[in-house]
Amino acid sequence: MPPKPKFTREEVVEVALTLVSERGMAALTARELGERLGSSARPIFTAFRNMEELTDAVREAAMRRYDAYVGEAEHDTPIFKAYGVRMVLFATEKPKLFQLLFMSGLRDEEGLSAVAEHLGPTRDLCIAAIVRDYSLTPTEAKQFFEHMWVYTYGLSTLCATGMCHFDEETINVMLGREFMGMLSLMKHGNWDMPTPRVNLKS
Repeated sequence: MPPKPKFTREEVVEVALTLVSERGMAALTARELGERLGSSARPIFTAFRNMEELTDAVREAAMRRYDAYVGEAEHDTPIFKAYGVRMVLFATEKPKLFQLLFMSGLRDEEGLSAVAEHLGPTRDLCIAAIVRDYSLTPTEAKQFFEHMWVYTYGLSTLCATGMCHFDEETINVMLGREFMGMLSLMKHGNWDMPTPRVNLKS
């Protein structure tokens, strides 16, 4: 009969998530986590087969925390813009978790659509809100969302890495201007309008 775990999986993940939130994924070692639990590393491997399985569980827990944070946008108006504001604020308040979720483990060849899918249910909620509130087709809404997400992701990354800090009002203004500009292009049929090409000197 296998030994009874000293800590449940949920307890181990919660402590690990706190550790990662404070110091980043590099700090998540069996020894460090054992010290946080007030134990040796052995109970960790009673609950999990290996560190890879634990890391996956921590990433899933971090995504649930992110989803809960940005999910509060359902009570805000306008809802799509609120999702963007909350994403940037999450990166500001929980930079290590943002780095874990959106700045590590992504392959270069995935492309924009695949990377945006890492947002999970939030992506689908945003696209549905765009279709409903701005009378765009699902295809247009998907294009619009992906381009806005690139801009929002850029702001979030600047905050998560400590390069910049934007207060909530500034985030609202920056996202609002970008949003209105892109929406105008889409509504006036200029989304695919050619733009000047830059000819780089070799």
